[in-house]
Amino acid sequence: MITKEFKTLNEQIDILKEKGLTIKDEEYAKKILMRENYFFLNGYRHLFLVEKDKFIPGTRFEELYSLFLFDRSLRNIIFKYLLVIENNLKSISSYVLSKKYGIKEKDYLRNNNFTKDPTRQKQVNDLLSKMKRQIRVNGPQHSATLHYSSNYGYIPLWILVKVLSFGIVSELYSILKPEDQREIASIYNIDVDELIDYLPILANYRNLCAHEDILYENRTQKAIGSTLYHQLLKIKKEDNEYIQGKNDLFALIIMLKQLLSKDDFKNLVYEIDHVIESLNYNLVSIKVSKVLDRMGFPNNWKDLVNIERSKQDEEKEQ
Repeated sequence: MITKEFKTLNEQIDILKEKGLTIKDEEYAKKILMRENYFFLNGYRHLFLVEKDKFIPGTRFEELYSLFLFDRSLRNIIFKYLLVIENNLKSISSYVLSKKYGIKEKDYLRNNNFTKDPTRQKQVNDLLSKMKRQIRVNGPQHSATLHYSSNYGYIPLWILVKVLSFGIVSELYSILKPEDQREIASIYNIDVDELIDYLPILANYRNLCAHEDILYENRTQKAIGSTLYHQLLKIKKEDNEYIQGKNDLFALIIMLKQLLSKDDFKNLVYEIDHVIESLNYNLVSIKVSKVLDRMGFPNNWKDLVNIERSKQDEEKEQ
């Protein structure tokens, strides 16, 4: 097994220069490497390579760092709006289920409240056990859950969701009765199957952002279904499949388009466009279009803001 050796800042600088990266201010570069970590910064090198581990001639350290900062800003923007969706889902789900099944754990956490599909009963039991464990473990640590437990002897679902992860709440939706799934999906004006597909992907992106992994070139294992937005944006196809907006970052933007309010989505697009413009200003050896292509963004991606789904469009899509 090959063992990685510790490298000093000077050695890190030498490695980057040997690979063809232009570093005019080595002291500045050392400060960045100390603060940001060589391994993380080096993870953004791929778009700047002309061959394996050789930078495009003239590529500057500042460009590499600009892409790193762009991804951080993009991650912060996406994370903010994923939290909005997480909060919305928790609010909507707890409202629908509390209205129908009651406000006490012994009522809303009954097995009979969930899918009757025999192949999913183990999943139902496991998830209910997870939720009950969250009540035992995390309930006393949060002021809202502790307040209800201490003063009323139970924790309503709209309070419990505060200590449930996005992953648990998205899985909860997948085991609801079909009629409850439809009621929740109708509030978003999308199909149940779409929402079932979207939620695990959104939960994974939320975790990616929270752990500061590379976002802009992320690819998901599962692709989303084709939508009206793919069609109206005239995204190109290969082998009868859209080449953008399926398992790339633009697919996430399409999901956000369907789940955020109009104003929130408009603000999201404005904020993303702003950081793209900032990156464009700092790039010399490559064009910003190369970054957008890696993100899966078509040239007309901002047109998503003005696309509205009519009832007729939805029927055609089905």
